[in-house]
Amino acid sequence: MTLGVNSLPNGVGVGYKPQHFSDILNAPAPVTWLEIHAENYMGAGGRPLAQLRALSDQFPISVHGVGLSIGSEGRLDPDHLERLKHLNDWLKPASFSEHLAWSTHDMGFYNDLLPLPYTETTLKTVCDHIDEVQDKLGRKMLLENPSSYLAFSESSMDEIAFLREVTTRTGCGLLLDVNNVFVSATNLQMDARAYIDAFPLDKVGEIHLGGHDEDEDDHGAPLLIDSHGREVADPVWALYAHTIAKGGIKPTLIEWDTDVPDWSVLVEEAKRAAAYISPVLV
Repeated sequence: MTLGVNSLPNGVGVGYKPQHFSDILNAPAPVTWLEIHAENYMGAGGRPLAQLRALSDQFPISVHGVGLSIGSEGRLDPDHLERLKHLNDWLKPASFSEHLAWSTHDMGFYNDLLPLPYTETTLKTVCDHIDEVQDKLGRKMLLENPSSYLAFSESSMDEIAFLREVTTRTGCGLLLDVNNVFVSATNLQMDARAYIDAFPLDKVGEIHLGGHDEDEDDHGAPLLIDSHGREVADPVWALYAHTIAKGGIKPTLIEWDTDVPDWSVLVEEAKRAAAYISPVLV
């Protein structure tokens, strides 16, 4: 089966929020594409879908799933997958992505993207689910690296080896969340640049940049929370610069999902990302 490919422009995108609809249409620069969360647009009609149709006439759209639960032990929810297919069929997005995480168990749904142990058993489950998604949608998907707050003692491989093997077995691509790398590296006391240097950057179809909150664990050590509720931190910008210097420019998203600011604030974040990209373009 031939899978549809991702076709986002190598520019800056933002996560679409309805309060920014008019601003985006009237003054989008420097934003060149938009991302939506799939689960917000699985209804049968109404203003959300009307606005999305209007935006899709002017901007490439990236669909980012948050509810498939790719890493769950059980089968994927067939009704959820069918609704996702319907959205992708009519919208024809430039990209589709999901998370390396799980959020369901039996009939329960958790409002978090929960981490996975990196074992052969988990690897088979994740690959089987990705194969099912790609076959159903008829398109290549991107898998996002998680933000981590702990490591599993039962893991038999590291995260990069796991992701690399997933791409080899399924043919999927990767979504590299640079803020997630920084958060995980701080929380697990790893070298963030070494992680990027080992990452299969040739498989990356999209990059995310978001904000995080700072806290401390019970022992007083730094603990970062991937909150998506503030501006991108300076060390994450530096890690992003290192990433594109090593792997080349990629479509880059400013991800801001909570405490959403005015459009002018998002535009300033997008301009900063564009400034990092433009020297590579010249």
